[in-house]
Parts: sequence; C-alpha cells; structure tokens
Amino acid sequence: MQNRTIQIFDTTLRDGEQVPGCKLDTSEKLIIAQRLDVMGVNVIEAGFPISSPGDFTSVQEISKVVKNATVCGLTRAVQKDIEVAAEALQYAKYPRIHTGIGTSESHIKYKFKATQAAIIERAKQAVAYAKKFVEDVEFYAEDAGRTENSFLARICEEAIKSGATVLNIPDTTGYCLPEEYGAKIKYLKENVNGIDNVILSCHCHNDLGMATANSIAGAIHGAGQIECTINGVGERAGNTALEEVVMILRQHPYLNLHTDIDTRLLYDTSQLVSEKMGMPVQPNKAIVGSNAFAHSSGIHQDGMIKNRETYEIINPNEVGVTESAIVLTARSGRAALAYRSKKIGYELTKKQLDKAYAAFLHIADTTKEVQDQDLHAIMESINIPVGVFA
Repeated sequence: MQNRTIQIFDTTLRDGEQVPGCKLDTSEKLIIAQRLDVMGVNVIEAGFPISSPGDFTSVQEISKVVKNATVCGLTRAVQKDIEVAAEALQYAKYPRIHTGIGTSESHIKYKFKATQAAIIERAKQAVAYAKKFVEDVEFYAEDAGRTENSFLARICEEAIKSGATVLNIPDTTGYCLPEEYGAKIKYLKENVNGIDNVILSCHCHNDLGMATANSIAGAIHGAGQIECTINGVGERAGNTALEEVVMILRQHPYLNLHTDIDTRLLYDTSQLVSEKMGMPVQPNKAIVGSNAFAHSSGIHQDGMIKNRETYEIINPNEVGVTESAIVLTARSGRAALAYRSKKIGYELTKKQLDKAYAAFLHIADTTKEVQDQDLHAIMESINIPVGVFA
C-alpha cells in the first residue's frame, strides 16, 4: 500500500477559539499561527473574517506572516461573507476560502426552511463565487455526520463541478460511531464522480468522546485531511486533538499514513495554547497532559525502570517532553524509591532500602506525593548522608 500524507488542518484559531472565555486577540493569534507554521501544519484556519472587525484583522495579519501553510478563512454560503474573506486573505501566500452550508434533514428543515434542491443550488453558487477570488476552495457540508449518504454524495459532486478542491465532511454534533463515519467517507470515495481530484477532509467534534477515533477512521477509508485543534479545544466538548491524531498515525506505521508535523514541538505548543487561552490542559490528557508520561503504580514503575517500553508506547522525547516521571506515592514500591533516591545522590544497600522504605510508607500514607525534599529528610532520619554510598 502506498504511503499517504494526511494534511493537518488546524482550526485552533477559529473553531478552537469558540470556547467561552478563551478569546484571543490578534497578537496572541499571530504567535500561535507562527508556531503552527513552524510545526508543519498544512492549513491554518485563521478565523471567520465577517464575524467581527477583530477577526478580519487577525486573518489579514496572519496571512502576512505565515510562510509555509495555507491560510484559510471561513464563510457561510453568502456572497458578502466570501467577499470579506477574500479581502482578508489577499496577503496570503496560499489562500483558501472555506465555504459551505448545512446538509442534514434537521438543518434543511429547521435552520434554512428549505429543500434539498435549494441547498444544492446555494452550495454551487457559493463555491463558484469563492472560486472567482481564490483557486483553493474548501466546501463544508455542515452536519454531514447526520446527513443521508446519497444526498451528501449529490451535493459533494455538485461542489466539485463548481470548483471545490477540498470537501469537508463534518461530524458537527459528534454523533457518529467510528465505523459509521469511516463508512461514510468510503461511500463518498466510491459514489462521487470526480472525488479522486479533490481532498476529502474529516472535521469531527467530541461530544461523545469519539472525535479522534472518527478522524482516524475517516483517514483510513480515504480522507486526505484531518481538521483538528491543539489540546482538542473547541465548541462544546471540543474538536479532534491535533496531537492525538498525529501520534496515532506515527505509532501505527502499518496504516501507511503520515503527517508533516514536527512532533517534538507538540508539548511546547500545547503549553503555549493553554497559556494564551487561559485554558488548563487536563492532567490525564493524551500525549500532552502532565500525567501522560508519569507513573505512580509500583508494578508499572518497576517495569519502567527495567525497560521504558513495558508501559510506554511513545518515547516522551518524541513529543518534546524531557523524560518520564516516576511519581512516589503510597502505591510505589522499593524499586521506585531506590530509583528516585539514586537520582538525588543516594545509592542504597538492600538493608538501607528496607529501612528507608518503611519510613517512606509512613510519609506516603499521609501525603499525596513524596517529593525530593521528603526523601532527603528520610535519608537524614536513618543517617545516610547524600553522596556517601554504602
């Protein structure tokens, strides 16, 4: 099977910023955009230009500084939206207009009070109009996850005929199961004329915790782009997490799918976005959480000390984390105590370790985590000076 590159479309600055209380100003967006560009993101969705003067300015300024990535602006299927996006993107080296419309029965009936035929016509007009301003036009079929496949195929085919270069298939409500979403992408690959001339894109939300799984399923079944955010930030329960899809593809080389992301920048970029948005990363967050490479169970610690691969499938250095952490708690064993003690200068005999472990457990039962200063106090209490090995 031929190795395929999966384009990474980062929407941290657009969909990710829709989190209540996480508004970024233009200067903060510029810092993040430049980092995404350096990290190897293929497309940066810089904002929704018509939504506010601030968003327009941000898209415009990001367009000026991004050197490698395509810069994308979101619009509705409205001529004025498209005109404003084109103006905001005028300085971009590689501009893309991202336009579209809702396609599910619920959107057509309740949001637009229209018919399928009318929605197809609006989609065609929007894509054709955007094509007058830029060569690269992405069409989104909002709520594609709940859209009947035959209608989705029809509107995608018309979008291609109108000039779309990318077709975005969003699971807007995070409803799909991975098998369903993968099958939807497969159906489009097999039933849409001209599909091989465009890129299929996955844009999945995490309402049921399946955004990453759905995006990977989509890529396996033929999608060539995954839309995601740093730390999985975004509307409601968030979007597909960039760091997760990138490392899943890296750790499963037999899929023959890869990205251009410099994974060594993942942790630092996660911290940057967390700081700028004022949104802490949960400790147990995959790949970039503070506990992602931390071990407190005695059984796990013993295995880790003997060989890291017993309990870690990713070398922390690959994502920019200095080293794994052996965290001392009441669940830790003698191997972990000896390991951490050696790190701070104590080479213990078996007899000394037994004595130190008894003192350690007394402290560990009364505190959440035993720190280095606690270890020094333990060694002092049993008369073992630092740097003097028995």
